[in-house]
Amino acid sequence: MADDRDWKIQLKYRYLDLASLPPDFEVSGGERAFAKTMAGAQVPPFAVTGYYLSLAENRVDDPIRRQFMPSPEEARTTPWELDDPLGENRFSPCPRLVHQYRDRALLLTTGACAVYCRHCFRRNYTRREEGFISDRELVPVESYLREHGEISQLLLSGGDVLTGSDDRIGNLLSRLRAASPRIVFRVCTRIPAVLPARITAGLLSVIAKEGPAWFVVHYNHPRELSPESLSALARIVDAGIPVLSQTVLLRGVNDSAETLAELFQGLVAARVKPYYLFQGDLAKGTAHLRTPIDEGLMIYSKLRTMLSPLALPSYAVDLPGGGGKISLTDGALVGAADGCRTYRSPLDGLVYRYPVEN
Repeated sequence: MADDRDWKIQLKYRYLDLASLPPDFEVSGGERAFAKTMAGAQVPPFAVTGYYLSLAENRVDDPIRRQFMPSPEEARTTPWELDDPLGENRFSPCPRLVHQYRDRALLLTTGACAVYCRHCFRRNYTRREEGFISDRELVPVESYLREHGEISQLLLSGGDVLTGSDDRIGNLLSRLRAASPRIVFRVCTRIPAVLPARITAGLLSVIAKEGPAWFVVHYNHPRELSPESLSALARIVDAGIPVLSQTVLLRGVNDSAETLAELFQGLVAARVKPYYLFQGDLAKGTAHLRTPIDEGLMIYSKLRTMLSPLALPSYAVDLPGGGGKISLTDGALVGAADGCRTYRSPLDGLVYRYPVEN
């Protein structure tokens, strides 16, 4: 069983700059030059746990390395890219809270992550590394939940809520539960993939106590399903907490049906239901990691011939600027023009555009 001290030590002694990486870990001149400009750029910081680094092979095109290593390509932005690609600011009734869908809301619990993913759609938020939500910041959130009984699910995201201590998480869940007794929590986290030692008996006890709760974990590549990570997932499921997974379709990481099929089958074997395969959001500086949408549709079409419904997630995209989440295979497509696919939002009935090319 994971020890509470293990994850705290691993988190404290993460690699926080390229110069601190092991001497035999190859870093290109372009990567070093870009890293020197990151503090003043609109990009997330660099951080990677020793555990997640150990999963990477020492080559620039390695799919694990590609997810955490800062790239000079992040300095390039396209006309379609947005600071707030999901339009979350439009739906924020108070700081940290997003209420876009009638029956569910999202709470930005923290700006901190154990590993900063270079494809992050909320990179404009995580780059500020805001701390764990304070008791004072919780007050308007609690009031809003009390006034909006239609909210039956609350997504705990950020950043990654599980970078907080057990005490902080317990206090957070307890106060939210008191404000909305019937609410179901979704713990949205990358932690089992990047810092599996964090999944301790103490943490699971805290979450189970304030349930019902679901874990929604984030895995992008089958190599992330290491023995340590699979043990962490088993601990969650054995604690009686159901687990869904989501994956982002990433160029050079998992943009093949065979890679995704291996990942989804591995998750099902770990008693995790693949939930969403996401088309990349139009976050600034992520074009080099986005798989073109037409290529994504071809990959998904092949996946449907390879996997059972149990292992097949929904292929979805968040319409740029706040149109909400749609399935890319359920008939929301209106047409195509000017280098874009156009989709009608089920939330507001408006038409939104997503570019065919990056």
